[in-house]
Amino acid sequence: MKMMDINKAFTLIEPGPVVLITTNDGVKNNIMTISWTMVVDFTPKFAITTGAWNYSYKALKEFKECVIAIPTAEQIDQVIGIGTSSGRDINKFENFGFTPEKAKNVNAPLIKECLANIECKVIDIIKKHDIIILEGIAAYFNSSRKNKQTIHAVGDGTFVIDGRKISRKKAMQSKLEGII
Repeated sequence: MKMMDINKAFTLIEPGPVVLITTNDGVKNNIMTISWTMVVDFTPKFAITTGAWNYSYKALKEFKECVIAIPTAEQIDQVIGIGTSSGRDINKFENFGFTPEKAKNVNAPLIKECLANIECKVIDIIKKHDIIILEGIAAYFNSSRKNKQTIHAVGDGTFVIDGRKISRKKAMQSKLEGII
């Protein structure tokens, strides 16, 4: 083994998939790209990392709701474009060809073209670490999508696309009973 720069260690365990977060600030819809996500236990609770530097943060903080939209691999250029521009300057739905769809429980829109959407309420903001805890209240999956591969950020401008799935459900049955 060779020593590596500790400041690049996050590239070894960068989470995934890359998601799009939609918000509504009472006037307009916005989308931001987030690669720092995590599930919290086997509950519909999720964590994302973002802060005041992102245009959508104010809407998250004030209105306490959003949608997590999960894009697929063929949408990577749109995802990158969204992540490298600001909703302060452009309408990201129009600019990147996504269709906002009315959600049932939150004012933030679903993204029609994404593989899945999860309506969420903000239940905590851990300011010290810029972590927002979300609780999912409704979820939608687009089973008609042919390509269901998701994008995973490495953190250095490169990405990994989901590959082959393998099942070990039988071996893990005792841990999964009542959950899945």
